[in-house]
Amino acid sequence: MKDIIDFIKNNKIGDYKENALMSTYTTYKVGGKAKILVFPKDVEKLILLLKELKENSINYKVIGNGSNLIFSDNEYNGVLIKLDNFNSLEIDDTKITVGASYSLIKLSNKACFLGLTGLEFAAGIPGTVGGSIYMNAGAYNSDMGYIVREVSVLNPKCEIETLYNKDLDFHYRSSFFQKNKDYIVIGAVIVLKKGDKQLIKEIMEDRKQRRLSSQPLEYPSAGSVFRNPEGNFAGKLIEDCGLKGYKLGGARISQKHANFVINEDNATAEDIRNLILLARDKVKEKYNIELKIEQEFVNW
Repeated sequence: MKDIIDFIKNNKIGDYKENALMSTYTTYKVGGKAKILVFPKDVEKLILLLKELKENSINYKVIGNGSNLIFSDNEYNGVLIKLDNFNSLEIDDTKITVGASYSLIKLSNKACFLGLTGLEFAAGIPGTVGGSIYMNAGAYNSDMGYIVREVSVLNPKCEIETLYNKDLDFHYRSSFFQKNKDYIVIGAVIVLKKGDKQLIKEIMEDRKQRRLSSQPLEYPSAGSVFRNPEGNFAGKLIEDCGLKGYKLGGARISQKHANFVINEDNATAEDIRNLILLARDKVKEKYNIELKIEQEFVNW
């Protein structure tokens, strides 16, 4: 790894950290160390870095806010890339051009302030724009697929390319990017509509209160663990298996909402993973329904 550190320094790729604790960079607050975590200055430096990593067959992964990632407690023997510097924002009437690392919550609040409607669903989603597009994050019967017009990406050849909504295969909690992981989101164009600022604000406040009363926001978690199966609710299935409040190590299935696993008491990544798999297996055993995990296990 010394060679790649020298490369980062010599080519002024950006800030970097050695032996970065992933518990600092994920919302579950778990995970082992990463050999190197790097913050490229701009897209040119990102391209330079990616080419070097690919040419030398060095393991790497691009991460956002870590709000859907469960890193193992083992060391990640490679380079993690965080696009914190890709946070530009330009608003022209109802058209928003935004960088991949821009906070989705911050963007929804900005849209509300400007009287733009369409992002109300995102007010409680703690991810970045890029991560939310990757996951097709959504709530309240809406998601990113409804508002994203186009996405700027780096393709597998490290070339900048524009993909349009029709190319992105947006479906419930899925997108083109989950099946094509060599594409990296660097920015997007989102189109909203003009609306009543006061009404938008009231909707967002109402949903905030609903989240506070029904979700365990006081503990580290990564939001909903499982996708809702068609015609059913993952949380209800888990609760009906008698698992609501069930604890394993320092992790617990939330007593507020059974589709949330929380880091209640210094949980390890293994505690969280084992509890998620237990819930999945119990639902399969009782109802013959295979719950699909929304969160991504990394470095297991």
